[in-house]
Amino acid sequence: MTDLEAALRRAVRGEVGFDTTSRALTTMDASNYRRVPLGVVAPRDADDVAAVLEVCRERGVPVVARGGGTSIAGQATGTGVVLDFTRHMNRLVGIDPEARTAVVQPGVVLDRLQDAAAPHGLRFGPDPSTHSRCTLGGMIGNNSCGSHSVAWGTTADSVRELSVLTARGRRLRLGQDWAGAPEGLRGLVDGELARLRTGFPDLPRRISGYALDALLPERGADVARSFCGSEGTLGVLTEAVVGLVESPRARALAVLGYADEADAAEAAAGLLPLGPLTVEGMAVDLVPSTEGLPRGGAWLFVETGGDTEAEARTRAEAVVRAADVVDALVVTDPGGQRTLWRIREDASGTATRMPDGSEAWPGWEDCAVPPARLGGYLRDFRRLLTAHELRGTPYGHFGDGCIHVRIDFDLLSADGVARFRRFSQELADVVVAHGGSLSGEHGDGQARAELLPRMYGAETVALFERAKAVWDPDDLLNPGMLVRPAPLDANLRFSVLPREPVDVEFGYPSDGGDFSAAVRRCVGVAKCRTTSVSGAGVMCPSYRATGEEAHSTRGRARLLHEMLAGELVTDGWRSTEVRDALDLCLSCKGCRSDCPVEVDMATYKAEFLHHHYAGRRRPAAHYAMGWLPVWLRWAARTRTAPVVNALASVRPLAAVAKRLGGIAGEREVPRLAGETFSRWWRRRGGRPAEGGDLVVLWPDTFTEHLSPSVGRAAVRVLEAAGLRVALPPTLRGGAVVGDGTSRSALALLTVRRGQVCCGLTYVSTGQLDRARAVMRRTLDLMAPVLETSAPVVVLEPSCAAALRTDLPELLHDDPRAARLAARVLTFAEALERHAPDWTPPRVNLPAVGQTHCHQHAVLGDAADRRLRESAGLTGELSGGCCGLAGNFGFEAGHYEVSAACAEDQLLPAVREAPDGAVVLADGFSCRTQLEQLAGVRGRHLAEVLAEGLD
Repeated sequence: MTDLEAALRRAVRGEVGFDTTSRALTTMDASNYRRVPLGVVAPRDADDVAAVLEVCRERGVPVVARGGGTSIAGQATGTGVVLDFTRHMNRLVGIDPEARTAVVQPGVVLDRLQDAAAPHGLRFGPDPSTHSRCTLGGMIGNNSCGSHSVAWGTTADSVRELSVLTARGRRLRLGQDWAGAPEGLRGLVDGELARLRTGFPDLPRRISGYALDALLPERGADVARSFCGSEGTLGVLTEAVVGLVESPRARALAVLGYADEADAAEAAAGLLPLGPLTVEGMAVDLVPSTEGLPRGGAWLFVETGGDTEAEARTRAEAVVRAADVVDALVVTDPGGQRTLWRIREDASGTATRMPDGSEAWPGWEDCAVPPARLGGYLRDFRRLLTAHELRGTPYGHFGDGCIHVRIDFDLLSADGVARFRRFSQELADVVVAHGGSLSGEHGDGQARAELLPRMYGAETVALFERAKAVWDPDDLLNPGMLVRPAPLDANLRFSVLPREPVDVEFGYPSDGGDFSAAVRRCVGVAKCRTTSVSGAGVMCPSYRATGEEAHSTRGRARLLHEMLAGELVTDGWRSTEVRDALDLCLSCKGCRSDCPVEVDMATYKAEFLHHHYAGRRRPAAHYAMGWLPVWLRWAARTRTAPVVNALASVRPLAAVAKRLGGIAGEREVPRLAGETFSRWWRRRGGRPAEGGDLVVLWPDTFTEHLSPSVGRAAVRVLEAAGLRVALPPTLRGGAVVGDGTSRSALALLTVRRGQVCCGLTYVSTGQLDRARAVMRRTLDLMAPVLETSAPVVVLEPSCAAALRTDLPELLHDDPRAARLAARVLTFAEALERHAPDWTPPRVNLPAVGQTHCHQHAVLGDAADRRLRESAGLTGELSGGCCGLAGNFGFEAGHYEVSAACAEDQLLPAVREAPDGAVVLADGFSCRTQLEQLAGVRGRHLAEVLAEGLD
């Protein structure tokens, strides 16, 4: 233990982490930069903060305050001690509705404040797109804004008082009339009044530099306001009093279509006199689909408010009339508005990929110009991009003249980094020429601080340095930010990654086969740290269960990044730190769809486990659960299912078996079916019915051995819809499609019998060699099916997702894999596409349950929604993950997290279900979790419809 670590452990009550994992999780924020800290401290209160500052000051160690870690300029990283305020100092101390103020600690997440203020008809005005995970401390440090700044300004406009600790331990209460000003600050300002009155651009989004002009006497000498945007370089915030605004009772959204973003930008300023709440803009190249949007190549999102929906709509329609648009749309439905806003809020992530899938990065994320000059600035910006052969997708706060953009800089080569520097210098000059600010929201950090002399001039920057010296004479707090900065092209997080592709098993088709590029997908905007699920969302159930950064998608991606870098995590694929972080990943694939940049941690986990255990003994659960298809087929062939069930019911024997198999002692072993699905099929006759389209029903392991009732129900419904149902062949070579077997004597003598399998259990446990062998055998068996046009209907969502994604990505060298993946349909998709005229039975009951996480992430549930509606099954299914997630919830050590995931969405939805409600759960894991934790029987949609046929 180092002297610094030992001293901190003696001095503070909060956690002190100098271990590899703690440091690796905080090397980066959402910027291009990476700095390795010495350690991380999670203070419990202001006394802990003071103790950290004292210990670090004595040793000359820098201190960096960190909230949600979503900063985009590098200011939330540092080489000393990082203060993590999200763990303990995250309280909402109180709300005073009469005074319209709230008292918060720096680690409180903005959405928590909004939720508490809402019952009083109030809200905090600024609302960055990261509102579900950014903290008030970080917002104050960056002077964050958000989409409603045209109505309610920046964070500085909402700050009333700040409790701050200086680097030398002084406790200050900052406010107006010089309240809390450190000694020497007033004298500094009095000597520079002329410069402060003339040297700062007058525009709504001037975030760059220190806000020293807020200390002018005519502006109230507001020390708290001046502190906002100082990026943790002047003092450490421990508590804040912030103002709240009245929230409109109703809102409407006018979506205005324009030919391009320059036209939209020129129109934005003209709409401000109408008093909108927002004027946001984005272009077509940022939108995955224009469905639901009015015609145009760019759009303005203009939100209006009112006491009633009619009043809000009237104001929105007035905006449409005042705007010269190609097309327009007014939306008053809250759900429709949320859908549209989600496109805009995800832009900070989606913009990191160009339309062709290539990478794009921040760096010129948020410069701002006077709103009236935005159109001209955008045209100059586009010309500069073209001159440097770069591409970017502008979007952002057009009403405030603030543009966000990610640019396809090549930050991996020396030439690319040199171009990044040249472009940055030239763009800074363009911004200044338009009277703008280098930062309009996210701060300067390391990304832009070097260029501040181009905006303010050398003398004003020297004044910033003097102000920093007044507050922090020892340069202890976040050195290298704002003043005396590191070069903008130093400490780039990509520089430590390997230049040659890493030898991996999956194909990573969206990343050119490069595992490093896949890991680079995580830019750090941390949507995975959201503490509540919206709608049918899934990501990230393990983080919501534990609250630990290491168990978020971002945290795991950071550890994989450091594993590839080899500086902190030095043992590569053998890393125990990476293994332990991935251990609680449910492989739910929620991040594949919910992460704005489609990080696929389930695949990364499988890849890691494959390499980690190569040539070594695996955990017992990998053999017990990973090889589940083998054990179940063995029991079926030997007809010993009754014996297995009987032995499993004897508690001492079951306890021993679970201990040997690495299975959680709290779990009950599911009962094996007395008759497998395929045996029932053969007993039934084993031949498809006449007429209708042929569909091949996939006998997945769970339907085959554990819940054959689902398969029987599906056959009945599919045949009732007029389809001819067949099972895949079980003989390789010469087998026919239709009966699940072959009676050819010649075939029986010359080929081997087998059973199709998607390989899911092997993939999820990282046994990729075995998964590949199983998948190739399956492709051999499915060869006759692939010669037909028949779709493959898969009832188990996790197996369908494995066939759609894991199969072609793992067997990327076998064209048959992609052909089979393209054939896979869910039960609802098969009915919709191949029996479009069939009317399902009317069940006419409310339905509750949860959309399977793999269905949400990979397959989509639109067809299921339509089928439920046609059958009279009303109500929305919840999001999240059931928590059992195949082998995850059965593994020893996972029970508590598994149960916590179920309590997040699924179990509350079932408990609150109306009388007579149908509990839908298409996944075997979901049904098992419901039965074991709630004593509730969930049913596959096929079972419900089959009962309806009666």
